[in-house]
Amino acid sequence: MDQNFNPDKQHTLSKSISIKGTGLHTGILVEMNLKPANPGFGIQFQRTDLPGQPIIKADCDLVTDTSRGTTLQIGDAKVSTVEHILAALVGLGIDNVLIEINGPEIPIMDGSSAPFITFIEEAGIAEQDAAKAWYSIDENIYLYDEKKRVEMVAMPAIDYQITTLIDFNSPVLGTQHAGLKTIKDFKTEIAPCRTFVFLHELEMLLDNNLIKGGDINNAIVVVDKPLTDGEMERLAKTFKREKIEVKSEGYLNNLELRFPNEPARHKLLDVVGDLALIGYPIKAHIIANRPGHSTNVEFAKKIKQYIKKNKHVKDVPVYNPAAPSIFNLQRIEKTLPHRFPFLLVDKIIELTDTHIVGVKNVTFNEWFFQGHFPNNPVMPGVLQIEALAQTGGILCINTLPEGDYDTYFLKIDNCKFKQKVLPGDTMILKMEFISPIRRGICEMKGMVYVGGKVATEANLVAQLVKRN
Repeated sequence: MDQNFNPDKQHTLSKSISIKGTGLHTGILVEMNLKPANPGFGIQFQRTDLPGQPIIKADCDLVTDTSRGTTLQIGDAKVSTVEHILAALVGLGIDNVLIEINGPEIPIMDGSSAPFITFIEEAGIAEQDAAKAWYSIDENIYLYDEKKRVEMVAMPAIDYQITTLIDFNSPVLGTQHAGLKTIKDFKTEIAPCRTFVFLHELEMLLDNNLIKGGDINNAIVVVDKPLTDGEMERLAKTFKREKIEVKSEGYLNNLELRFPNEPARHKLLDVVGDLALIGYPIKAHIIANRPGHSTNVEFAKKIKQYIKKNKHVKDVPVYNPAAPSIFNLQRIEKTLPHRFPFLLVDKIIELTDTHIVGVKNVTFNEWFFQGHFPNNPVMPGVLQIEALAQTGGILCINTLPEGDYDTYFLKIDNCKFKQKVLPGDTMILKMEFISPIRRGICEMKGMVYVGGKVATEANLVAQLVKRN
């Protein structure tokens, strides 16, 4: 990443990229086109060779197989071995891209993320006019798989960091660990690290005709058993070499190691790629002991659930009653036509060109509590929506030239009441534009927070009309 890269903005590609290659397991030659995408699009795969050209989002909930890489699937459409391209995109800070592919498997290239990094950097990375919402992990999240002896934990941190440890009871590999202190180092420290395979696994895959990629000079082969001359000849033929031998370190001589702990670094690369399927950029320190694709995906699901459960906390506006208001009651009355008993906003505490935050203090003396309901005072949901609409009216009017305007409801969508609003509650009213104002039509997302939790939410559409 260059010095001017802003990690708090969303990024896409500057232009489209075309990559050709063969899938390691399917042996199918595919063409892959990476295309720029709008903010909020995320990473999505499109099978252009199938009827209807189905789109598959990079989402842990769509993973159907982790036996030899990570496979995403919707209906009959699948795309496999997605982890290396996803790791490259995360490593370069790219948030939004459409990956068109005319086959079922991402090309294996050299077994690492480095070739993808090269293609992406040649195309260029474009900063987008949209903020990137990082999600901080506020408590430790654990995954423990006793059967596989895998332990994973995500701990609070100010950056995205990963530590991996591997131990396969192999005298060749021994115990290895790798660390990534900042994602900025991914390109140089992690991306070039290739996948590895134990010789007994390789022979099983060959026996079952599962490696059809033709040339498998893209995996480090760990020799975990003595080899006969016949096996050496078969491997030489497979690797398209005149002669194959075992190096003193216990690796086949089909390729040279790029780092002494390249296998551990590749496991870290897989963690980066698989955790991209969370769908949200996170700030956390991940420690993964003996990780694999299945546990990585399970862990991604756990983190995704945690974020979805706690997402509202991140968006809750902070209200300091001692801080001066941006609009006091007199200013609100100058902007809105509403008056007692129907003015339902007490003050405005935040205001930008895209969002507004208002406050409504709910007291036992409110006129509507006389009838809603005696001995069980509950604020009517329709009045909560009205309070949001009035707050949104100020946001809309504030973006227009000087003049007197009225706002009229056109539509309410996705309205949900999640908890009661009672006397003594302070309602924090947040409204933000879903899209720019067009021909006086304002589309907004509204949230009512009480006690740090969402009480009410709705999408509102209103029309601005200038008063005569």
